[in-house]
Amino acid sequence: MKICILPGDGIGPEIVAQALRVLEALDLRFEMEEALLGGCAVDATGDPFPEATQRLALAADAVLLGAVGGPKWDVLPRALRPERGLLGIRKLLGLFANLRPAVLYPELANASTLKPEVVSGLDLLIVRELTGDIYFGQPRGIEKRELDGVEQRVGVNTMIYSESEIRRIGRVAFEAAKKRRRKLCSVDKINVLETTQLWRDVMNELSPDYPEVELSHLLVDNAAMQLVRAPKQFDVLVTGNMFGDILSDEASMLTGSIGMLPSASLDETGKGLYEPCHGSAPDIAGKSLANPLATILSAAMMLRHTFVLEEAAQRVENAVKSVLRQGLRTSDIYQPGTTRVGTEQMGDAVLAAL
Repeated sequence: MKICILPGDGIGPEIVAQALRVLEALDLRFEMEEALLGGCAVDATGDPFPEATQRLALAADAVLLGAVGGPKWDVLPRALRPERGLLGIRKLLGLFANLRPAVLYPELANASTLKPEVVSGLDLLIVRELTGDIYFGQPRGIEKRELDGVEQRVGVNTMIYSESEIRRIGRVAFEAAKKRRRKLCSVDKINVLETTQLWRDVMNELSPDYPEVELSHLLVDNAAMQLVRAPKQFDVLVTGNMFGDILSDEASMLTGSIGMLPSASLDETGKGLYEPCHGSAPDIAGKSLANPLATILSAAMMLRHTFVLEEAAQRVENAVKSVLRQGLRTSDIYQPGTTRVGTEQMGDAVLAAL
């Protein structure tokens, strides 16, 4: 079982180190090799996604990523920014299905900015299409055009989805809903965008293949409102790349901290890239303040989805639950009456719980 390890930038190396300790403690036969992606790759090679990393990622069964980016590299040309490395690896590996669970652990009910009665028991999954939409559509760029007799700069991005792309992500979402509470909400903007008219049409065409799953539809603005008004009405949501990017970050705050949320990005065979939903947080890098739990939970998703080791995945997830029950908290989820710990201490606690 080959894993490509990409610690990345900022707090990435710190949180990945704790996830690796957990994987090693499971006494499974993993072959792990580290490579560069993001800002650290730019500094070392001039490329956010160097060829050596591409080769290793292609050869691996799974990829574990920390985080990429930071203000240090914002002055670079767009093609050299760390985020281009992240988009590049998604495209190279065909990682079209992004799974982002948002689960509120009972011990963190008071950490959410919403009332406990609104979010207690929250357990939803956002399925985001990851390799299409406006992020990858062509044409794109900034160009000069003559408009109303005046030459001026125009920004161009193209929202585009093919029927096959929608059908592919739709099946992932329906299959996920079958294994949960059998409710699927498809999010679009059908009243404005023809692209999402096709999205809704294809979702409706898929629905008869999954009679046990209840399919509903919401406009994206209403979905955003419903996520903060009554989030527990949702089981699985499926949507396109841009809407999914926004809604999954919104959903992360329902749980009290984005530092608790893992994610998986999968291809058609189950190969995946696993990463926490949060960013590189360069302001706290090296200070042992980062929460490693989202990365550890991402490793659990890797065990489940790529390596089909359900028992091992549950062991890791139960260890995280145990640590929270003990009252241990990193700064992002700390509350009076709990015990504040650092990054490595949190890793120690998860290992002890294992």
